[in-house]
Amino acid sequence: MSHRAIVLFLVVFFLVSVGGMNAAEKTATVKGYVLDSACAFTKSLEKPISSDCAVSCAKAGSPLVILAEDGRIYLPISKEMPAKGQNGTLMKWAGQKVVVTGSVYERSGSHAIVIEKIEAAGAGK
Repeated sequence: MSHRAIVLFLVVFFLVSVGGMNAAEKTATVKGYVLDSACAFTKSLEKPISSDCAVSCAKAGSPLVILAEDGRIYLPISKEMPAKGQNGTLMKWAGQKVVVTGSVYERSGSHAIVIEKIEAAGAGK
């Protein structure tokens, strides 16, 4: 086998290996508000208008997201495949400030979190 063929094989092998890797996962704690995704993106809110508003939009099908204190928007995702929507998990927290811990994923500027723990953010948190 020629030197050129070996190099080509190694390059292709590396590209296939890297292409098949999962996004980097890290555990993090995020503090922020649970609100519907439409308001998070279109209204530039710093917090939900009200819990009733967030619940109403979620019941109509808008995915709930977490608007972190640093302005990042985290899409809650399922760890299992086939993936399941996370509105059921977040509905009781809609419109509230929460502390969420879980596996965080980032890709092309988007942020997602697999929720492992969620609780109300107390006044001192």
